[in-house]
Amino acid sequence: MKIALISMEVVPGRPDRNAATMRGKIAEAKAAGADLALFPALSLSGLFLGGVWKQPAFLRDCAAYAEEIAAAADGITVIFGNAAEAERCTGVRRTLMEARDGVLREVAQTPLHGTGNTFAPLLYELPNENIILAADASPYPICFGAKYLARTAMQQHKTICYINTLGLQDKGKTVYAFPGRAYAFNEKGERILMSPAYTENVTILDTNQLPTKVDFVAEPIIAPTHRMLRYAVQKFLARIRMERVVIGISGGIDSAVAAALYVDAIGAENVLLVNMPSRFNSATTKGLAAQLADNLGCRHMIVPIEESVAHTVTQLTEIPIMGKPAVEGEHLTISSFVRENIQARDRSGRVLSTVAAAWGAGFTCNANKAESTVGYATLYGDQAGFLSALADLWKYQVYDLARYLNDSVYGREVVPQGIIDIVPSAELSDAQNVDEGKGDPIRYLYHDYLFRAFAENNETPEEILEYYAKNALEAHIGCKKGLVAEYFPTAADFIADLERWWGLYTGMAVAKRIQSPPLLSVSGRAYGSDHPESQIGSYETIRYRALKEKLLQK
Repeated sequence: MKIALISMEVVPGRPDRNAATMRGKIAEAKAAGADLALFPALSLSGLFLGGVWKQPAFLRDCAAYAEEIAAAADGITVIFGNAAEAERCTGVRRTLMEARDGVLREVAQTPLHGTGNTFAPLLYELPNENIILAADASPYPICFGAKYLARTAMQQHKTICYINTLGLQDKGKTVYAFPGRAYAFNEKGERILMSPAYTENVTILDTNQLPTKVDFVAEPIIAPTHRMLRYAVQKFLARIRMERVVIGISGGIDSAVAAALYVDAIGAENVLLVNMPSRFNSATTKGLAAQLADNLGCRHMIVPIEESVAHTVTQLTEIPIMGKPAVEGEHLTISSFVRENIQARDRSGRVLSTVAAAWGAGFTCNANKAESTVGYATLYGDQAGFLSALADLWKYQVYDLARYLNDSVYGREVVPQGIIDIVPSAELSDAQNVDEGKGDPIRYLYHDYLFRAFAENNETPEEILEYYAKNALEAHIGCKKGLVAEYFPTAADFIADLERWWGLYTGMAVAKRIQSPPLLSVSGRAYGSDHPESQIGSYETIRYRALKEKLLQK
């Protein structure tokens, strides 16, 4: 038997377009001599549709287009995914349909659930064949359970043919890239087929002449993440019909990686880089920003903000506060902290937004996941933008991506080594002078891993403190050994740091994350839909309070 594993882009909420694509792929499979064509789960409907799932008319249309697929299955068996109303309860179910010569029947089903956060392909054992078909609709990188498929193939002593959805789908806040890969595993659980990711194709598998085991090709761990981000950026921009992007560059790692990623995805001619120094920005970082722009071959601008920031400070301190409750001569006092935030808002709210509008573009948000976790960003300032491409990457992943872009994508140094080496700093005050080795309050070598324990492992201060008390925290969260003692000489120091960041994580940072731009999901625990949150603040458990008291008494 020849099986066509069909990777096709599924457009969510457009069964008409998907049906047209499927008819073309069926014809292509027939021309290749295939006996059976396997499409992904939900190939007519798409997965992330929000309120559309509640529209009976949409589900009726999905059923009508399924009949069109049945009619197109002339002389070939077609297995495809669709959605339908649940039979015994309210809601929607995923269905796997078999079509041939106008006849349509359901061969598998499962509740929709609406999350897509678990690996759960629809399985169908072909009658009188030693073959299991697996149709999936799961986003990268949550989706592919190779071990599950290999184990199932060995247990059932059958060949498994797997196909996943291709394309970009979102839940409003969180944007997912579906890789669209085809796989096959033999009875021994060995992978014998793997098609390219993020590419439409029809892959033919002859079950009478199965290929040999496909060896794993070693590559940097960040490589699949780069492929996903590049694809997602391209698709997202195309979806919103945006061809140009403006990126604020500081001479730091996040903006540099964002710039290199967007240039890789859409071309240097469509990217405008803007450096916006204040009096706190060093000659070092200004020079690195210029070098980055030259390396990438992009248009770039230098727009100083010191004058406008000073003007804002002067205005707000000199203009009196009026009204009955006001004291005569009452004025605002602008602290150094407030001045720091004025700089961030001036850069994004005034300069970048205006440059983007004038150039017919959008502007990016360059935040990483560590910053998002604790709200280390200015609301309506550097948090603004149309998309956060790096918002599900920890700081160490951003550095990994920088090196990968240099070594494997561009084959030359586009992100200057100086940017990789320099201490991360927002450069918003003299306390963050990079030339003096001063940087962000987040100590990424440790806090990346602590915050990851919060956000991706659902760990609380109680659990963190228990591991600290056993001198096993570093091994538990995965950071370098010796950092805890280096950063926190006493238990009091450690607890103060833990409570500071946990309070921010569960406090103001929630409001900031809610108002941040859409982001690309990488981890399966991205903020937004993957990581539901409520603004309930922090809570100290009974066990945590007991541990804290014990440690502080030592």
